[in-house]
Amino acid sequence: MDFGVLCVHAHPDDEAIWTGGTLAKYADEGARTAVVTCTWAQGTQRAGELERSLDILGAGKPRLLGYADARKPESGPGSPRFLDVPLDEAVGRVVEHIRDFRPDVVLTYDGYGSYGHPDHVHVHRVTMAAVEAAGYDQLYPDMGDPWRPRALYLATIPRSVVVSHWQAVFGTPPEPDQKLPGVPDEQVSTHLDVGKWAGRKWAAMQAHESEVGRGASMTLLTSLPEQARAQMLANEWYRRVLYTGTPETTLSRS
Repeated sequence: MDFGVLCVHAHPDDEAIWTGGTLAKYADEGARTAVVTCTWAQGTQRAGELERSLDILGAGKPRLLGYADARKPESGPGSPRFLDVPLDEAVGRVVEHIRDFRPDVVLTYDGYGSYGHPDHVHVHRVTMAAVEAAGYDQLYPDMGDPWRPRALYLATIPRSVVVSHWQAVFGTPPEPDQKLPGVPDEQVSTHLDVGKWAGRKWAAMQAHESEVGRGASMTLLTSLPEQARAQMLANEWYRRVLYTGTPETTLSRS
């Protein structure tokens, strides 16, 4: 199958949490899959964990930009925070990977960064610009031959799912003014049932040993009752914001 899926994520573990089932599914179906991770550098513990996670998901070797996490300067020794890098530089680095991998579909976070982390929000902005820029031969001429992905999907969660799981974790419904992850249900364009790959997704998440019980998303998932966690792992949701291909270009391919 000549079909490529490229994810652009902020941190090691995001590839498993937000798109792990999608990556495993398409790898098993013979697609090319890969992940660009914008923070953490080679040689750090989390880079090693990322390599193990990608191996479980069948998504190749890490493509690390090596910048520092907004909240963890030790993540990129000698490198600036991803948030502080000039936008043109960050976009160019992602363009280089798009042109090298030549994906049909690019996946990243929704505009809220899925749950508001500043690195996630910035990755969304950078990737949106890079997907557009990658197709122009006038832009970033030193970053490879132009390539225009045919679809862009934003990983998200239906708001109804967030509310129901909030209740399960915290025992009370969210406050009326609570800034919740996700989007209104009607804005979700694509749902993937990845239950067949949920075990591999969970194994990839567990490969990030340094984050188990520490990272916000990891803590949420490990705190959920087993049935609720299984439901979360078995479902991945997206908003499709760019589509110029054939029906075979869609993630659901239905």
